Amino acid sequence: SSTSGPGLSLKSEALGLAVMTELPLVVIDVQRGGPSTGLPTKSEQSDLNQALYGRSGESPLVVIAAKSPADCFDSAYWASKIALEHMTPVILLSDAYIANGSTAWKIPDMKQYPDISPSYALQKFGKDAGNWKPYARDEETFVRYWSVPGTPNYMHRIGGLEKDYFTGIISTNPDNHQLMVDTRRQKIERIASQVPLQKVEGDPDAGTLIIGWGGTYGHLLEAMLRIQAKDKKIAFTHFTFLYPLPSNTHEVLKQYKKIIVAEQNNGQFAHYLQGQFPDLPLYRFNRIEGQPFRVAELEEEFITIMDEK
Repeated sequence: SSTSGPGLSLKSEALGLAVMTELPLVVIDVQRGGPSTGLPTKSEQSDLNQALYGRSGESPLVVIAAKSPADCFDSAYWASKIALEHMTPVILLSDAYIANGSTAWKIPDMKQYPDISPSYALQKFGKDAGNWKPYARDEETFVRYWSVPGTPNYMHRIGGLEKDYFTGIISTNPDNHQLMVDTRRQKIERIASQVPLQKVEGDPDAGTLIIGWGGTYGHLLEAMLRIQAKDKKIAFTHFTFLYPLPSNTHEVLKQYKKIIVAEQNNGQFAHYLQGQFPDLPLYRFNRIEGQPFRVAELEEEFITIMDEK
């Protein structure tokens, strides 16, 4: 399903149901200026908090962001792969800048992409269903085995009510609810080991790191290159996997004395990173004008932060 910010708000109940039933779903959010109708033809990055937290209860799901028109295919592939293999909804964030853009794109060789291998109950338990229960899980990934509707001997019922961890029947037991909440969270967090490691561009011995996500990739990369042209050492990393973060994220970020998080909102990703890693020395560059970043302004602001004592 695809939408923009207001539509994502309307889909929050269905996303919560998908979290509870642990079924694969991909929702694409093309972010625009908000709130409400806001700036319907302008670009913004202000739906991140909604994607991360905008559901009732403890409702963890995967959040990914495409960085360019050409990257949309790869991001959508990963979103679908994760949704199907880990039985979870995934929100794929784009923005109006990407949606209205274009680029030369070579049709990829699908043999170069990792396989998509859902955890089907039939493959695990056989035709007679064996000891299968609707919420039987892989012990390593916590992924619920998927019983495709209509499969003989696998008739079952799922829904929005909490289920018993072992039997799959409706349960209001407090200890079971705690267990299920923890299990759903851990299932998502364990996906971090399955996604690519975070990479850094630029000077390997830089003291300052630029962080971006989403459709600002080109502007931030150009800003880094211009700063390097002035014989200043700087590095840049751009996030595609926002929740869970790649497993090496803290190891990468803690090496820098100054980290500049640049985004088209009031600092949502910076606030999220600070909550995950309180020890990081974060600086924020925020613009919410409905317009792309201006590279000259990025260059000037970043150099000012770099030169601060």
